[in-house]
Amino acid sequence: MNLIKVLFITLGLTLTANVANAQQKVGSVNTEDIFASLPEVKTIGATIDNLTKTKQTEIEKLINDYQAKLKTAQDKEKTLSEANKEAVTKELIAAQTELQTLGKKIEETRTQAAKDISAKQNELLSPLQKKVRDAIYAVAKERSLNFVFDTAAQESNNLLYTDGSEDITAIVKSKLGATATSAKPAAKSK
Repeated sequence: MNLIKVLFITLGLTLTANVANAQQKVGSVNTEDIFASLPEVKTIGATIDNLTKTKQTEIEKLINDYQAKLKTAQDKEKTLSEANKEAVTKELIAAQTELQTLGKKIEETRTQAAKDISAKQNELLSPLQKKVRDAIYAVAKERSLNFVFDTAAQESNNLLYTDGSEDITAIVKSKLGATATSAKPAAKSK
């Protein structure tokens, strides 16, 4: 009977040790904080802001042209009389067609501007996102982490609780040579 107890205790301890060894190491990282600390982000932001201003200026110029032509047509309409009715009506019809064309051009320019800005953001941010992702992967491998959750996006990855995980944000920032500025820490939930 004693031998059976010792056998069960030994078996229990062995299983407990195996379960403890099989646990996965989990880490967390705050990508918002990392991106906020990278100098490249400020440069990219300035580039996108300049492009946005350029596109906005282009659109405003078209809108001003539209408004000027509309005012000209409205002023022309006021000169309508029986004597010049036919000539003024033709001019107003031509102005209406021109205003419709200009209105379409404004909308097309707005749509194209949004596409251009989005494409430029993707072009500039993609390499930086890859650089950050590669640094996170490298740190995770160095620290023998099995999982790393982004605490900046808790809602989208269903991270419910992060206490006890290893936060590798500072190490990733150090690997990237980023400054030590800190974004608002992610809220811990239970």
